[in-house]
Amino acid sequence: MARLIHSMIRVLDEARSVAFYKTAFGLDVADRIDFDSFTLIYLSNAESGFELELTVNKGTQTPYDLGNGYGHLAVSVDDLGAEHARLKDAGLSPRDIKTLDAPDGGAARFFFIEDPDGYRIEVLERSWRFA
Repeated sequence: MARLIHSMIRVLDEARSVAFYKTAFGLDVADRIDFDSFTLIYLSNAESGFELELTVNKGTQTPYDLGNGYGHLAVSVDDLGAEHARLKDAGLSPRDIKTLDAPDGGAARFFFIEDPDGYRIEVLERSWRFA
């Protein structure tokens, strides 16, 4: 069977993005591969074998058009309230905590935050199907 290993997003500023993902989600640089026209930066942490690949296209000066097809990345945390407060204290402007009640009786508690390039990240409480 296939195993998901990473997701890639394009970013303008490597240092700014690496700092955001370190502060917000504890992701560290696992690998960095520099090519002539672009750089790949793989971020990960001990919680998961899944990586986030940041692609920096050299010479790109304007923000990427995220279009209407991009949805979001998602991470899960044990204590949603504490994580929301931590991100707010770090000046990262998380949106309000919300609850989505499913027809089967399950519920998801979550909030969204945006990275420096405008990518949305959903932060979910570890419960129901997101444990």
